[in-house]
Amino acid sequence: MSAIASAASTASDVLPPARDIPSSFVASVKSWWAAGDKECAASEERLLRKLPFFRPSSSPASTPDHDSQVVAHSMRVELSDPKHYLNTLVMKSTSSTPSDSAYPPTVLLHGYGAGLGFFFQNFSALGSWAGRRGTSVYALDWLGMGRSARVPFTVKAKRDDVAGRVAEAESFFIDSLEEWRQRMGLEVMTLVGHSLGGYLSVAYALKYPTRVKKIVLLSPAGVPHDPNSTVYSREVTEDQPTGGSELDRATQATASVINALKSTQKDAQQKESNGRKLLTYLWEEGFSPFQVVRSTLFWGPMLVGKYSSRRFIGLSEEDTKAMHHYILNITLAKGSGEYCISHLLAPGAHARMPLVDRIGALKIPVTFVYGDSDWMDPKGGTQAVENLRQAGNGNGKMYIVPHAGHHVYLDNPKAVNDLLVKELDRQKV
Repeated sequence: MSAIASAASTASDVLPPARDIPSSFVASVKSWWAAGDKECAASEERLLRKLPFFRPSSSPASTPDHDSQVVAHSMRVELSDPKHYLNTLVMKSTSSTPSDSAYPPTVLLHGYGAGLGFFFQNFSALGSWAGRRGTSVYALDWLGMGRSARVPFTVKAKRDDVAGRVAEAESFFIDSLEEWRQRMGLEVMTLVGHSLGGYLSVAYALKYPTRVKKIVLLSPAGVPHDPNSTVYSREVTEDQPTGGSELDRATQATASVINALKSTQKDAQQKESNGRKLLTYLWEEGFSPFQVVRSTLFWGPMLVGKYSSRRFIGLSEEDTKAMHHYILNITLAKGSGEYCISHLLAPGAHARMPLVDRIGALKIPVTFVYGDSDWMDPKGGTQAVENLRQAGNGNGKMYIVPHAGHHVYLDNPKAVNDLLVKELDRQKV
């Protein structure tokens, strides 16, 4: 490559820094006007470039880097339905030896209305694990979320047909995941799912049991029965838990730790806003929180900025701005998979068909992980582990991560990364 061509390639490869979080109406209007597919792609790539082994699509083809055990790139995986595709991050070992089948590929699955970029602080550790074990790690955006295809989401079942509504909504996601698996040529996978991604991981394993070797659930949604067990408004009203250190470790959940967490949750329930009735009405009518943000038009970036500044206060200023830019762009994108929420979960973020009643059918290891400041009910996880045991599956476990809330993997990435690597290494048979 000539010096001129090389310089041109380098120039085109540079991403501008993320915009400041808007603090005025004028700045909010500018952010709203700039949002779109191109900005969304840039916001995701800005997070992925924090990985030393990530190769942007705009970079020229190069010879393999034999000093790196793993290489990462993003891609669009086309599905059979027209205009259906899943945005995917691939982290693959560079080893020339065949992959050790004892360590199947791991797939990271994000939560409601989020995207694969939320895991940006976990990719390095998991990519390094893949390199050492000669396997692959993937992260994808669910159909209708993140940067995957924003196709129409509809459910034909009537409102009182709960089982029908749940089955249709689940199929929208898990059938596209199954087709993605086939397109990627994967025989079996380990699933790591956060929140709604955890719920859908279990739903997938129940429908396609031979394709899943293990599940790790990070603060999963939809586990318990109790409709008053969660205070989902805490996601937008509370600051990010801070104070984590390199010495933090996830610990096996004990009764005393769980009771202390439940006590904190009960205090939050007593303080919850009287606006819950309005939220319940909007929820049942099929409105999504992202739809509400989009309806504010020019004010949307400021609303998202208030959330980003508070929820990710533990990140560096640069990372907080990068996360805000990413969240803003996927929030302002066309509504699609987000409309699943009222069909899968009832107001209060508890499942219409709780996993605690369904999980006993799984014959694979299932690990539950909660933050010590989580707003998801940990007793649902405790009961699920017990139901697995009573069904003859003694491979259910549960951990509590210190200095972490619902986004446990983002609040204390070091502790969660160490736990994930330990759990993934336990797969060898």
